[in-house]
Amino acid sequence: MDDVTIRPVDTADIPMLDTALRTLSGDLGDTHRAHVDALRQAGFGPCPAFHALLALSGDRARGVVMFSPVFSTVRGMPGLYVSDLWVSDAARGTGLGRRLLAAATARAGALWGAGYLRLDVYDSSPEALGFYTKLGLAPLEGQRTLALSGAGFDKLKGEA
Repeated sequence: MDDVTIRPVDTADIPMLDTALRTLSGDLGDTHRAHVDALRQAGFGPCPAFHALLALSGDRARGVVMFSPVFSTVRGMPGLYVSDLWVSDAARGTGLGRRLLAAATARAGALWGAGYLRLDVYDSSPEALGFYTKLGLAPLEGQRTLALSGAGFDKLKGEA
């Protein structure tokens, strides 16, 4: 995969980004609710909710990484949260996942001074866990990821 180039996603790439993310959702057995309009609005509005990099071989997507800024008072610095990392079947095992994460850390470092990376991995994805562990990522002792969405989120938001 020496012919793969990695670059930021622009608005013309949104359909390709959507296809890659839908493939990832399918691979994970996730429901995919994001659509092209949601990606366009969230990623390219006045306050982007995410950044994404696309790995291309010719005009074909071989991988994508989607990430956003986070800040840790414990670390005393900004970081990046990787929400999605997808590498095509044809490109798996070539080092492309590592290249995408490296490019994301470099871009986040340049854009907002990120000094650490954080992500979640599914218990049902031992291959992904092995990949991340080889890169040096480790579970945060004593921490558990929690989430609030739907009616609970709307209720809390309404209390502002």
